[in-house]
Amino acid sequence: MRLRVLSYNVHGQRDDVDALAGAVRALEPDVVIVQEAPRRFRWRHKCAALADRLGLVVAAGGLPSLGNLLLTSLRVRVYQTWCRQFPLTPGRHMRGAVFAECGVGGSRFVVAGSHLSTDPTERPGQAALLKQELTALRLPVVVGADLNENSGGGAWRTVADGLTDVAVVAGGEGRFTFPCRQPRDRIDALFVDPRIDVLGYDVVDSEQTRRASDHFPICADLLLPAVD
Repeated sequence: MRLRVLSYNVHGQRDDVDALAGAVRALEPDVVIVQEAPRRFRWRHKCAALADRLGLVVAAGGLPSLGNLLLTSLRVRVYQTWCRQFPLTPGRHMRGAVFAECGVGGSRFVVAGSHLSTDPTERPGQAALLKQELTALRLPVVVGADLNENSGGGAWRTVADGLTDVAVVAGGEGRFTFPCRQPRDRIDALFVDPRIDVLGYDVVDSEQTRRASDHFPICADLLLPAVD
């Protein structure tokens, strides 16, 4: 089964939300992995409002995953969800991850999302905890994350180990995702289980996405294996 996945750091919706909604709706994703989603006061209402604006529904996340959010189209069935919070380093923002076991047609898979620390001393431990969760999964996994470091960094290598870097397979590793004004870093990534085929990949650089956030969204078309 084909699946279109979007991973997007929406910058806390501090930019042009109409442009954000227009950009996402135009791509018609099945799954959106959101970083910097609502995580504080009235977070349930705000997450639902964001989903509605994007033409999607909330699968999991928000406060329990500390700002990571999974949204899906009605084509995707969600079977179970869970969240992981990483230990708090005093003086830093608390981080976490979100997971959802999903199905489309005859395929089952797990979607995961996370946003690692900007602190290079804190980030490797968070990457290790995220990888621990991913390693325990039986189903094929799709991981979208703002890793806050470029490919080749230690945390990046930890998360990517044993998975397919979608950008590399599709020849897009030279496409930068941040910052939109002067793109120079690829800190946003999509990784998939080797059982998943990559049909296409794009860093969506448009007038709308430049207004919508300080990160470009990354989009991938995937071919999921059938359930054994």
